[in-house]
Amino acid sequence: MVCRRSVRILVLLLLFSGLGGCSSTSAQDSGGSLPPEQAAYDVFHYDLDVAVDPARERIEGTVEVRAVVEEPLEVLVLNLDRRLSVRRAWEIGERGTRRSVERKEGRNELWIDLGRSYAAGDTLHARVAYEGRPRVAPNPPWDGGLTWEETPAGAPWIATSCQTEGADLWWPVKDHPSDEPDSMDLAFTVPDSLVAASNGRLRSVERASDSTETYRWHVSTPINTYNVTLNAAPYVHLDTAYASTSGQDVPVSAYVLPSDSARAARALPGFLDQVRFLEETLGPYPPRADKYGLAQSPFLGMEHQSLIAYGHDFTPGGLGYGASFDALHFHELAHEWYGNLVTVADWKDFWLHEGTATYLEALYAEARRGHGAYRARIDDFRQAMTGGTPIARRDPTSAEEIYHGDVYNRGALTLHTLRYVVGEKALRTLLRRFADAGGRTRDERPSFRHVTTADFVRLAESVSGRSLDAFFDVYLYQSGLPVLETRRADGTLRLQWANTGDAAFEVPVPVRVRDSTRRVAMTGGEGQVQVPAGADVQVDPKGWVLRQE
Repeated sequence: MVCRRSVRILVLLLLFSGLGGCSSTSAQDSGGSLPPEQAAYDVFHYDLDVAVDPARERIEGTVEVRAVVEEPLEVLVLNLDRRLSVRRAWEIGERGTRRSVERKEGRNELWIDLGRSYAAGDTLHARVAYEGRPRVAPNPPWDGGLTWEETPAGAPWIATSCQTEGADLWWPVKDHPSDEPDSMDLAFTVPDSLVAASNGRLRSVERASDSTETYRWHVSTPINTYNVTLNAAPYVHLDTAYASTSGQDVPVSAYVLPSDSARAARALPGFLDQVRFLEETLGPYPPRADKYGLAQSPFLGMEHQSLIAYGHDFTPGGLGYGASFDALHFHELAHEWYGNLVTVADWKDFWLHEGTATYLEALYAEARRGHGAYRARIDDFRQAMTGGTPIARRDPTSAEEIYHGDVYNRGALTLHTLRYVVGEKALRTLLRRFADAGGRTRDERPSFRHVTTADFVRLAESVSGRSLDAFFDVYLYQSGLPVLETRRADGTLRLQWANTGDAAFEVPVPVRVRDSTRRVAMTGGEGQVQVPAGADVQVDPKGWVLRQE
């Protein structure tokens, strides 16, 4: 999701006041401990078909669920916001047998009686028909739902956003980040004055006699369900192709409002330069079998897979700091690798998505404008960080429990400090290898997969050849930041790490004495350096080490 810092503090305040009290049973929260009834099956395909009525702000649709049963079960439990009603649920292949649906009080669950027991290894195929007026997004994309807007010309402009709340705000789904379908089919019926853009590749557009058109899309790769998207407006689309580092030509489609098409066309080469940088840094563009896509949206942005929601004005900036590039587009694009290609199975590890995408903004600034631009971006992150809240958890966590600004800023600064500890080459190797596990050439499929913080730490230790448990324990799981205590006496500057709990925290510290900077080892959390009397001394003059100031 789009990050927020510096002048975006106001947006943060709106976010935290607007997310609404989300408990593990709330329709406006996602993740947490997976109920055993849902852990018992694994979805491999959804077929979602939705008709959209902009005049009444209403939707009507069906979803087919195909899943492999992993533990015996007699009930299919899906999630659906209680604003939407179920018209019918039935099994496919069981003579169309209609099944009863129970909605438990105060919960966003559909309990569908399957009428028999499924055994491990069985394949389940069911369909649910539903309808209603979905939740209107109060503050998209941070507090999501459906956005029903108008274009400057007065036409309907519709978009979805549901990252932290979950896809069940607008369709029946197993709403948990641990279960991604291997593929999806999507069909959206809209008034024929609109264009419906979505994930994947467009397979057909079917015109009906009732002045509607149905746009059919196919997603050929695994996808996070919160990334499934509908964008509808009187779009024009800018189409070209991008030559991926894999050797494959990737279709490019930008869906923009007619009034902005000229500016979008001028911005597109810069957007594709960002694709090139991220390919060179992390490996080939992950959903290249489908497309690189962008849909102009009535809110700031979201990383919807193969169709970024983009609500900036096709100029540099977009995230509240003085970037010389379109930082909004870059951030959402970076999630195609960190967020969509590698996806956390539980929100407790969400910093891997947002902290890494944020840090990559600094690497792009460095690549295009030099190290001074990198340091300026790092300073932006540091100014916006609070530092008082852990950015990772050890136990299953819902979205609301973990989602805060430091997931972005402290996450990025953790990687900045890791660069100092292990070296720039090792950090770049780590970021690439963690994302680019296969799929380097035209014929290889990208390795879409779930990851954890523990996976990242193991690879970091393998790449760097050193233990990093204490480093990540302090920076990710501890509330406060480490404190560096200093004392200068008798020609010696003594340094000691404090506020590090029980961790054997030994992050080295750069110290400049006169014109020479030394890397001071902190064995056992302590170090020292000789300093001549009267010499000018600066501790960490370039701000490499994240600590409480």
